[in-house]
Amino acid sequence: MSFRQSVSRWCFESFPLEELCDQAVQIGLRGIDLLPPEEVATIATFGLSCPVTAAPEHESGLGCIERAFNRREHHDTLIEIYRQLIPAAAESKTPHVITFSGNRDGISEQEGLENCAAGLERLLPLAEEYDVVLVMELLNSRVDHPDYQCDHTSWGAALCKLLDHPRFKLLYDIYHMQVMEGDVIATIRDNIEHIAHFHTAGVPGRHELSNTQELNYPAIARAIADTGFEGFVGHEFVPTAKNPFASLAEAAQQFSL
Repeated sequence: MSFRQSVSRWCFESFPLEELCDQAVQIGLRGIDLLPPEEVATIATFGLSCPVTAAPEHESGLGCIERAFNRREHHDTLIEIYRQLIPAAAESKTPHVITFSGNRDGISEQEGLENCAAGLERLLPLAEEYDVVLVMELLNSRVDHPDYQCDHTSWGAALCKLLDHPRFKLLYDIYHMQVMEGDVIATIRDNIEHIAHFHTAGVPGRHELSNTQELNYPAIARAIADTGFEGFVGHEFVPTAKNPFASLAEAAQQFSL
């Protein structure tokens, strides 16, 4: 199996988007993750797509990782943000729109689940109308995003089950979940029905997928392939090598089965 692979824009933000596209095409990637919809036309000229779009910055500060759907007082503003983002994503042919739980800040796990479900339920008819899937990203709260609520696969899967809708799934970030819980292959196998997109990076450090880090990415790639997953695997590591595109090519090679 040959995975459809992409790379997150922010990891290579020091390079012009056109240069990143050119290098991505040479490597054999098929997309650039986390672009705003208005930039997708640029990558389309290279034959690339945007598998998942980023939520825009809002003057209220809502919609970011820390302040999102787990508080009901955020919902009205978030609904307005996504009522603009979802149609824009559809127009740019971006199939997934990212969402976040927000930080706990004292909210219990159950209350956070119920609050997220209440807010996201209001968006699901729009997601269905525009043929997009809302994805909530699993992030670690141990190193990178202290107090983030959707920090375990079990919590994200519980939200998927609570919503019980094909227009809501998870973005499973392998780096983040290795930091939080490990047992990556078994967790992916057990929860693949809830996963729409993957991100990669080395552990520890969130750098290259090299033999200096602890994850066995070829084995993970085979395990994902065995599930029949047909979505994108997006590389989201911060390169440290003198030639970061060589590092990106090496990452892609680990998912070329």
